[in-house]
Amino acid sequence: MIKPEDFATIYARACERKGGAEQLESLLPKVCSTEELLEYTDAELLSALSKQVFQSGFVWKVVEHKWPAYEEAFFGFEPMKVLMLSPEQLQARAEDSRLIRHQKKTQAIYDNALMVQDIAREHGSLARYIALWPVEEITSLWQELKRRGARLGGNTGPYFLRGIGKDCFLLTADVQNYLKSHKLVDAGFSSKSGLAQVQAVFNHWQQSSGRSMAAISRILACSTGDNRI
Repeated sequence: MIKPEDFATIYARACERKGGAEQLESLLPKVCSTEELLEYTDAELLSALSKQVFQSGFVWKVVEHKWPAYEEAFFGFEPMKVLMLSPEQLQARAEDSRLIRHQKKTQAIYDNALMVQDIAREHGSLARYIALWPVEEITSLWQELKRRGARLGGNTGPYFLRGIGKDCFLLTADVQNYLKSHKLVDAGFSSKSGLAQVQAVFNHWQQSSGRSMAAISRILACSTGDNRI
C-alpha cells in the first residue's frame, strides 16, 4: 500500500474548497462520548437502526415524516414487544397505508429486534456493545452488524452508527474515489481485505491528526470530488 497523503495537506485543500477553516469546522459531524452512547436504550437504538434501513434507497424526508406512526405501530420499538408480533401482525403492518409498504424492510424490524435482544443478553445492552467497540476496528463492527442483523450491509450500518454519534468514517462516493485514485486500496470496499486497508489508512490519519474518524471522513470528502458528504 502506498503511504497516505499527509492529512495536513488534505485539511488545507478542504479549507480552500469550503471557504476557510471556520466554515469547514462548522460542517464536521458531532461525535458522542462513550458515556453519552451508553445512555441509549435498546428501544431507541432499534428505532434508529430500523429508520436507517427504511431510509436506505428511499426518500429520507418521507421516512422521517412517517416515523411517529412506526413508533406507535411497533410499541416504541421495545425489542421484547416487537418480538411478540405474529407473522400476520407483521404482514398487516407491511400493508398499512400509514407506514411504508415494504415487506422485507418491515420483516427486518423483527429480525433486528432479535439481534438487539441477543446482543443485550451477551453484552448487557446494544449501547454497551457499540460504545465499547474500538474505533480503530470500526469496520469490524460494520461486518458484525451485517452478519448478525438484517439489511445492514453497504452503508446502512455505518450511517446508523454515524447517526447515533458513534465515531465512524463513511465510505461515500468521494471518499472511495479518493482512496482508489491514490492507490490506497486495491480490493473491493465490501471485502474484508479492502475494509482492512481502509481501516489502516484512517487509523494512520487519526494517529497523525488526533481528529475523530468522523471528522477525518468529512474533511476528506470536502477535499475532493463533488463534495457529497
